[in-house]
Amino acid sequence: MEQPINILERYWNFTEFRPEQEAIINAVIKGEDTFVLLPTGGGKSLCFQIPALAKEGICVVISPLIALMKDQVQQLNDKGIKAMALTSGITYSQLDTLLDNCIYGNYKFLYLSPERLQQELVQERIKQMHVNLIAVDEAHCISQWGSDFRPAYKNIVLLRQLQPTINVVALTASATPEVVDDIIKELDFIQPKVFKQSFYRPNLGYMVYHENDKYYRIETILKKYKASSIIYVRNRKSTLEVSSFLNSKSILATYYHGGLTNVEKDTNMTLWLQNQKQVMVATNAFGMGIDKPDVKTVIHLNLPESIESYFQEAGRVGRNGDKAFAVILKNNSDEVSVKNQFLSVLPTVDFVKQVYRKLCSYFQISYGEGEYVTSDFDFNSFCKTYSFNSVLSYNALLLLDRNSVITLSKQFKNKVSAQFIISSGSLFNYLESHSNFNLIVKSILRMYGGIFDQNTKIDLVKIAEKASTNENEVTKTLLQLEKDEIITLNLAKTDAQVTFIEPREDDKTINRIASIIEQQNELKQFQVKEMLKYIENESVCKSMQLLAYFGEKDAKPCGICSVCTNTKKTIKPPDLTIIRKQVIELLETGDKSSRNMVAALNCSETDLKTVLKLLLEHHIISITPRNTYKLSHL
Repeated sequence: MEQPINILERYWNFTEFRPEQEAIINAVIKGEDTFVLLPTGGGKSLCFQIPALAKEGICVVISPLIALMKDQVQQLNDKGIKAMALTSGITYSQLDTLLDNCIYGNYKFLYLSPERLQQELVQERIKQMHVNLIAVDEAHCISQWGSDFRPAYKNIVLLRQLQPTINVVALTASATPEVVDDIIKELDFIQPKVFKQSFYRPNLGYMVYHENDKYYRIETILKKYKASSIIYVRNRKSTLEVSSFLNSKSILATYYHGGLTNVEKDTNMTLWLQNQKQVMVATNAFGMGIDKPDVKTVIHLNLPESIESYFQEAGRVGRNGDKAFAVILKNNSDEVSVKNQFLSVLPTVDFVKQVYRKLCSYFQISYGEGEYVTSDFDFNSFCKTYSFNSVLSYNALLLLDRNSVITLSKQFKNKVSAQFIISSGSLFNYLESHSNFNLIVKSILRMYGGIFDQNTKIDLVKIAEKASTNENEVTKTLLQLEKDEIITLNLAKTDAQVTFIEPREDDKTINRIASIIEQQNELKQFQVKEMLKYIENESVCKSMQLLAYFGEKDAKPCGICSVCTNTKKTIKPPDLTIIRKQVIELLETGDKSSRNMVAALNCSETDLKTVLKLLLEHHIISITPRNTYKLSHL
């Protein structure tokens, strides 16, 4: 058997393991059931990939995250390691062929969703495979008290029956002690080897600031630390607004959200990864599988929904070991906002029943039918048809997805078909007077040979790539061609696809998962309460608060978070006399705003406000109509 260190060097070009990795890998190779709790960026994937490469056979990996599965498969394939992921959209015959390839084609990794594991064909083929390891990624999903509980994870233990002699490794980046116990119990571990790396990050300062003007604070942080940064915001609209604001302040920023095309996502991601843009403004759709070591600041403009999600997003900062900061900006409206965003939109069991019935009606699914029927889904049209609140409905659909009633793929896409309705000769005459359409039209003709004869599905992204332009330009050109009666065009936009996993049984379907829906709603309320406690507690070190949440009760103050730095300032109070003198000297040069003064003087906003208040009370300074300060005698 090849040594793990040699495999690490050959495929990953590293000469040593990170803390805990080698011990974990050796336990897995020895056939031990192994539980792995490593923080984000701790190198979890190598803990099952290297043992699988060291042994004969194939490793079966269970993961709930399609994007992460595809990313890991791509990375393995790029290294010359044979891996595949069985994602949605694969026909039965394709599935049959792919599974045969796993048995006879020297594949080393098979990635599956827990839902895919329920298929009889998949189970039968796994029985025939020479499996060398079972890896359960994002293992917290198996616990009802885990942050992303998926009931289908409860059935992973079936793999132990299909391959009774093979050991299991379970991996997660965030789990409370209760969740850890749940994982070990649900996966039927016997005398497991448990590896828990401390979540303590000595180089990471957790900061919570109360700010009435969050945009101004972002600007000051990013101008002080001119290094790579991520700003997390609540919605897609905010990604555009915040990135535009930063660019207007000469801070180079781009943005990322789930509604962008794959080309747009890749372009924006590359600009940020290559440091052509300092800041990535993103929704929580961004970050999975990203390992950029030089991120200096992660800033949350809005409150995260849970300590788990915050810890994971904050963990993307400072992976190179340099001092870095995870910042939450809060104000008086945030508590109301977070409750409105995450608690007031929790669907009740009755509402989930209503959404499910209407969804079946929308797609004309008859009672007792619909199993594995897949349809394009225009979410906005669905909500409008039944006068549903969009956020509440979306959360209901997510519950149905997590509980394996449906599969909801949230990939935005354009479904376009076209046909040229004039002769090729007439088309080229038209192009002589519309030369700006030349490249796009000729790209379409070369890609779709039968487009003169029949209505043909076309891919806007691929056309844009071939014509060296963007998707919007292709769409504009097609609309003009339709207007000029050159083509017929069907330009349909769809938010998602829905696949019904089980036959329609209306209330019976939902009654089976009613207790889970109620328990998940309770969990969400608990998580929001804990998040609010974290931002409001200004007496205990922020790092200690986070570590205590994950069961590390004996941590010491970090010395660099917002609580610890404020405590240091309190121990040695500032000399307000010096600040008073500096303010007067500064105002002798002209009127100044408080922001100008904070930027010019080496003092905190709190201390400056104290001094300004005293100077106003003694009529040494006054406030101008423009809300700046001036010396009273001038």
